[in-house]
Amino acid sequence: MYVEDRISNFPDHIRCHILSFLPIHEAVRTSILSTKWRNLFASISTVDFDTYLLRGLTERNIIDSFKNFVDRLLKFPDQLSLDCFRLRADGIASWNDGYHDFDVSGWICGAVCRGVKEIDLYLDNFCHTLPALLFTCHSLRTLTLVAKDSKIFEVPSEVCLRNLKTLCITNSVLVGDSLNRLISNCHVLEDLTFDECSVVNARDINIQIPSLKSLFLDFFFSIGDSNYVVVINAPNLVYFRYDSVIVKGYNLSNMKSLEKAEICIWFDSSNYETSSIHLFQGVCNVRSLRLTIHEVIPITSRFPILHNLIEFEFLGKEIWLVEFLHCAPNLKTLTVLLQDVAGTRWNIDAPSCLSFHLKKIEISCYAPDMIEIVRYLLDNSMVLEKLIIKVNAMNVTRASKARNQLLPLLKSSKKGLIVIL
Repeated sequence: MYVEDRISNFPDHIRCHILSFLPIHEAVRTSILSTKWRNLFASISTVDFDTYLLRGLTERNIIDSFKNFVDRLLKFPDQLSLDCFRLRADGIASWNDGYHDFDVSGWICGAVCRGVKEIDLYLDNFCHTLPALLFTCHSLRTLTLVAKDSKIFEVPSEVCLRNLKTLCITNSVLVGDSLNRLISNCHVLEDLTFDECSVVNARDINIQIPSLKSLFLDFFFSIGDSNYVVVINAPNLVYFRYDSVIVKGYNLSNMKSLEKAEICIWFDSSNYETSSIHLFQGVCNVRSLRLTIHEVIPITSRFPILHNLIEFEFLGKEIWLVEFLHCAPNLKTLTVLLQDVAGTRWNIDAPSCLSFHLKKIEISCYAPDMIEIVRYLLDNSMVLEKLIIKVNAMNVTRASKARNQLLPLLKSSKKGLIVIL
């Protein structure tokens, strides 16, 4: 009698969940499974240990059953290859709870030995170091690591990730030497992310990767720990995001391919104001820029001219916006969200972008004290086609008053504008 095989058509994570409950402990170890079950195991290309699947099944034997299945699967002799190993267990309070004896390092090594291409690890409260074998995995293409409240980021002296194209590390403490050793041995890397990471014992962060296309640096520090230099040499970089305190120095060279940058900065020391200028000099070829600046630092140096900049989104203090408008002569689209309005800087000469190129302006979170800014932009924008002023962040009464304040000014404008309030 023929019995239809429906399990083989399920996604890998569902098959893993079903197979984890089968009583096949000795059969797997001694390789005496039937051909059908052998093929079913061997056909699994993704191992996804996500405790979200186990929520509501809190009995110890249930979790142990799934854990033991992962142990068996990664040691099964007929399993020829593994594309993806994902371990995301935010539902487990700790990987070192003394109850389940999770062999995380053994699982990683098992995946590496099976030619894994992608590893995704969520290792909260994990107090061990990652196995050295991970850092010499020639099959690995993507490595994602979240390590909140963990102390695992110690890169061994021997590192060679020659085929790694995507590296994303989140919530980790990065030691300067380990960090640079890792980066310098990823020769074909295309996407590099350090998200909400702290850096210690660093003299420099050195990123020189010709193949790199996307770079995201989000670092935080204790006060006074920003005394180092960021070095970037990435001739094929297209996207750059930097979210951090301004550090001692920047050496950003050969970034002529850059198209979009997102920069969010604040200042640990006013002595680093010149360093911020060097940061902007490094991205001066960018076409689209999103800039967030949290403090006002006296500007003593001129910003570089961003000749290629056509899209600019600004979040911060009014004084910095004025400076940037003068440094973007070919700007076509401007989006503004101001943290405060001083009202004293708008009797300036009109930047050339207002006279010749700026066609769209959007002002987010409008407040009544921005009326002079709107007046200035209307008076000096010679080719403006669309003006968007968002008042939806206000309550109904204040929004109505804001519209009544703006309408006479807009009606008096002789420009044929599309206005959205």
